[in-house]
Amino acid sequence: MRMHEIMGRAYESGIVVPAFNVPYLPMIEPVCRALVEADSFGLIAVARLEWIKFESRSQEAVATEYAKHKSDAHTGLHQDHVPVIDEDGLSVDYLADIRRALELGFDSVMIDGSRLPLDGNIEATRRVCEAAAEFGVPVEGELGAVMGHEADGIPDYETLFETGQGFTDPGEARRFVGETGVSWLSVAVGSVHGAISAATKNQPKVRARLNIDHLQAIREATGIPLVLHGGSGIQTDDLLASFRSGIAKINIATDIRQPYERARERSVGEAQEAVHRSVIEIVDRLGIAGSAKGMC
Repeated sequence: MRMHEIMGRAYESGIVVPAFNVPYLPMIEPVCRALVEADSFGLIAVARLEWIKFESRSQEAVATEYAKHKSDAHTGLHQDHVPVIDEDGLSVDYLADIRRALELGFDSVMIDGSRLPLDGNIEATRRVCEAAAEFGVPVEGELGAVMGHEADGIPDYETLFETGQGFTDPGEARRFVGETGVSWLSVAVGSVHGAISAATKNQPKVRARLNIDHLQAIREATGIPLVLHGGSGIQTDDLLASFRSGIAKINIATDIRQPYERARERSVGEAQEAVHRSVIEIVDRLGIAGSAKGMC
């Protein structure tokens, strides 16, 4: 029940739990160290694509490395995106991956059925919620399309934002939450994922912004903690406003991955220190330094 309570406190208080994605195992130590030093609570997160397309190796490897560096007062372990249909359009044995994370002791899990029609997304998410209930672990679902991981990239950002392409529909969100029993909901309100293809992963992210009015409508429709993916590269004022409008968890990947990859050319130690500095800066920007005691 620990993560249920932590996220509930963040949601009610208008602050946020950052989830730091770790596509490389040596990133785990500096993220944990920085959270302890900043006295902030955050999650170590690994998505399926990070052991398939990067170097986090496996769920078992991440859990083992995390156990060496965790702090119960400052860190948790989150299974990020396990898609039903992946970014390459392939079907995934998502229940097997989710069950493996649950058995390994992950503190929360995410099922991503956002590439399915609404009914299919509801059914897949309900199945995961039923499995996770046996372990008392919260489930994050996703509704809407946070773009960026697709091989051909995203459409023109301004067109995407102005038209609301892929944005989460509040009415569908109400139905989704009611029929799945999901604990948290990842929503699309203007953010984009960082590119992961070899040709584009080193490029700067789009300077995204958020439609706060649309986010508020989703909050009113659902009444549960909301999640913002693609948290790197969003202007700070929008981020802080989103925390007051229902976002209780924010995923951050590009802002720590790119510094790691640049510094790794010199040494892994320098790369780890680059991650440590980045996490300290992010925690300060999010306004959550010193927040751990009120969260845990």
